[in-house]
Amino acid sequence: MATAGSGQSTAQKLFRQDTPANEDKQKLTEIKGDLFSCDPTSSLAHCVSADLHMGKGIAVLFKKKFGCVAELKSQGVQPGGVAVLKRSGQFIYYLVTKARYFHKPTMETLQKSLEALCSHAVSNGVKKLAIPRLGCGLDKLNWSAVSKLIGDIFSESGIEITVYYL
Repeated sequence: MATAGSGQSTAQKLFRQDTPANEDKQKLTEIKGDLFSCDPTSSLAHCVSADLHMGKGIAVLFKKKFGCVAELKSQGVQPGGVAVLKRSGQFIYYLVTKARYFHKPTMETLQKSLEALCSHAVSNGVKKLAIPRLGCGLDKLNWSAVSKLIGDIFSESGIEITVYYL
């Protein structure tokens, strides 16, 4: 299945302060740069439609880099789920957030996909995850709301998340 990248650049740390200071909350690190330059021990995730069209945006790069569209389609994942490839000990997650490529996701389908991702990642010992600003490019979701959702879902996971943006 799939893997990626190398080094990191200067990072801006974002901390969730939704609970008392003594309680650990999810830390998201944002880095301006290429997602595929991430730490090679990181798993990767991005959003797709259930039809796995992957004809625009970062999905095109995932399709070129990892291929396996038939394998992904055979998983039959519907909106709110996550399709998974494994390459060289890393997981490549395809968050299925909408039925067709021309649809727009909802925060509800993104939440369910993120919950499925978190569950799989924790069960499989994932320690690092590299993502773009999920649902916020062509899909037009609000990054502030999405980043809070990610922080809430992954708050107890122990997974280090790095968000790449251009």
